[in-house]
Amino acid sequence: MEVSRSISNILIHLEKLPPDWLGGYDSNQFNHLTLALYDKFTQLTPTPKILLAEPDPYRFLASVVAAVAADCPLFLANPYWVEKEWQEALALVQPDLILGKRVEAVNGSEGGIPQIMIPTGGSSGKIRFAVHSWSSLTASVKGFIEYFPQTPVNSYCVLPLYHVSGLMQFLRSFLTGGKFLLKSYKELKAGETGTIDPQDFFISLVPTQLQYLLEMDSDWLSRFHTVLLGGAPPWRGLLDTARKAKIRLAPSYGMTETASMIVALPPDDFLAGNNSSGRVLPHGKVLAGNETGTIVIKTNSLCSGYYGEPVFSSSSFTTDDLGYFDSLGYLHVVGRNSDKIITGGENVFPSEVEGAILATGLVSDVCVVGKPDPKWGEVVTAFYVPKDTNISAFNLKILLKNKLVMYKIPQSWVQVDSLPRNEQGKINRYMLTSF
Repeated sequence: MEVSRSISNILIHLEKLPPDWLGGYDSNQFNHLTLALYDKFTQLTPTPKILLAEPDPYRFLASVVAAVAADCPLFLANPYWVEKEWQEALALVQPDLILGKRVEAVNGSEGGIPQIMIPTGGSSGKIRFAVHSWSSLTASVKGFIEYFPQTPVNSYCVLPLYHVSGLMQFLRSFLTGGKFLLKSYKELKAGETGTIDPQDFFISLVPTQLQYLLEMDSDWLSRFHTVLLGGAPPWRGLLDTARKAKIRLAPSYGMTETASMIVALPPDDFLAGNNSSGRVLPHGKVLAGNETGTIVIKTNSLCSGYYGEPVFSSSSFTTDDLGYFDSLGYLHVVGRNSDKIITGGENVFPSEVEGAILATGLVSDVCVVGKPDPKWGEVVTAFYVPKDTNISAFNLKILLKNKLVMYKIPQSWVQVDSLPRNEQGKINRYMLTSF
């Protein structure tokens, strides 16, 4: 199926979509709303720079389509940012038009170019916007449908639309004429799954969501055409549980900068026992060797840089991730270089330790960080949420003795009620290291 990269026919494309493409929502109403917003944006002179913080998901999506059609620079925002994050975003963007939860405002502007700015890095304490174009986003969609030959793409979306993980699900369905069903994760946890037949749909989850849904209703999850998994590294025990439940899982690797996944594992390979991140999608190239090293990406879905910062000087993007290709061409992501703990001269990757702790079955969540130490350089520290309050660090350390070498076993343990995860499942490690 051909995916057009032209923005000139977006509104025409919208009118041609099937009447039932928006699950549980009146598509005619959506079309009228989109056209009204388009008229509003095109009547403003000069072209407004828009900060979109709309909590209503359908108004959000209508605003995205209208802003792109009107060639407006568009910044996606989390409507539930705290005040500090709002101050950072407003100071950086200086928008002419704010839509959504905050008060709408219009100021003078120099205009702009048709770009879509997607937030990234907020969990680390500094908000940045990856600068994408319609061309880079549609390149990602094109690569996806070439790799997963199931068109049109029907998406069951439970991830936030202001994040690349939710936005790209919408675009895959929108551009291929597929059905798009929105459900909040809260609704899903309450058992409100809807009446669709899952076998025709893709669903995207982060590992913590997958873990919960496997416990809640693995049979329902196993009926999906494909369960895309991303956002954070999955642990071995989670993959084993999903495979045992016959989940058609597709672990993936990607980021906001690459407009979501650039590597993915076909479900059949996963069910056959493969635990890698998969192979490179057709629209990209990943540079990595057969030994662990820094992952470098080249793709036409790459953003041009970060808003307010110099554009990327190269078509290659050097990530903070470490990984390697095996002999069959599958990528294995080891962890983030910046998360690596160096204790007594030894390298420890948190994901390996976290996976071993989760595999004990005694904790529901865990995060491993390095805390400064004058003797060891860093001390491996585990923040954990026990499944039972009687579970102690001693219980966990005993079970880890045959799973990890001694220097990888945490020396410091902190029991907590919950971990600071965002909606994509990523933990705010900065908050824990300063705890």
